[in-house]
Amino acid sequence: MKRRAFLASPVLLLAPGLVPAADHPPYPQVRAGRPLAFPRDHGSHPAYRTEWWYITGWLRSKEGDELGMQITFFRNRPGIGEDNPSRFAPKQLLFAHAAVSDARIGRLLHDQRAAREGFGLASASEADTDVRVQDWSLTRNGDLYAARITASEFEYALRFRPARPLLLQGEGGLSRKGPDARQASYYYSIPHLEVSGSATIKGRKIELTGTAWLDHEWSSAALAAEAAGWDWVGLNLAEGGALMAFRMRDKKGGVYWAGGTHRDGAGRIRILRPDEIAFTPLRRWRSPRTQTEYPVAMRIRAGAIELVLEPGMDDQELDSRASTGTIYWEGAVRARDGKSPAGQGYLELTGYWKPLKF
Repeated sequence: MKRRAFLASPVLLLAPGLVPAADHPPYPQVRAGRPLAFPRDHGSHPAYRTEWWYITGWLRSKEGDELGMQITFFRNRPGIGEDNPSRFAPKQLLFAHAAVSDARIGRLLHDQRAAREGFGLASASEADTDVRVQDWSLTRNGDLYAARITASEFEYALRFRPARPLLLQGEGGLSRKGPDARQASYYYSIPHLEVSGSATIKGRKIELTGTAWLDHEWSSAALAAEAAGWDWVGLNLAEGGALMAFRMRDKKGGVYWAGGTHRDGAGRIRILRPDEIAFTPLRRWRSPRTQTEYPVAMRIRAGAIELVLEPGMDDQELDSRASTGTIYWEGAVRARDGKSPAGQGYLELTGYWKPLKF
């Protein structure tokens, strides 16, 4: 969940200054019984309010150095000027974030892009994954994904190949985000993506391999008025399994909603109820830039699973005020079961800087 209108990985708000028209056409709702169909549902769903494609992972150089990698593309239908025939009407907005987590640098390197659809600046195909914002892109050809990012301090040229089957989140791809059935998203993940390619960091090119996780999620639901933010984790487990878990926090610090999915190494899937999920902070880190405090080390309980999450480094705060309007922590974490390594993934912490409003 990364800044979203509901949950799971990214955090997506309307671009600053854009307010939906009161008479915009209604957004379609997420409804039970709609089976996801591929490759169509790898593509964009422009009628829905928000959508994102989110890839995170741990990468390793030939010398043994480890990096955290995050690439996110967002699409937003703001409901503005939809009857306006002008090509300049902002009917679809696209945003992108990318980051490198490198302990040798000690802080998150990140950059972002934003553009309205059209004019060769930004696009999102409805046929399959092919989303572009300026010179950034994420595309799918057959089973192979490719990402190209040229940021101010780094570049990515990466390929991602699934090693495990696609994982539908929730009930057949419908993921509840609150007690109201309308508070839901269509959501699937592809854990255990095999990564190859390169990164260029501050002028130094590094050949990389690794393991990543992809989320694709879309919805028309707004963040519940009672919710302030969420904690989300996606983990590639050491035995070949995968775990996604989240909790949405209310404005008093309690739990508004929670959920998750566990697939074990043999392929057995269990959907986790809200009462089976718990996030317990173990250590907090205060940002020297924003003074925001984040629980960067956590103990999570997801059904019968109990793991401790430790960040690859503490300073993984992402300032996206120039595009999606918020600040949050999104970082590479290691999971352990007691003293034993149990997996690697990404942890997202939103609503700690300010409560999210959407």
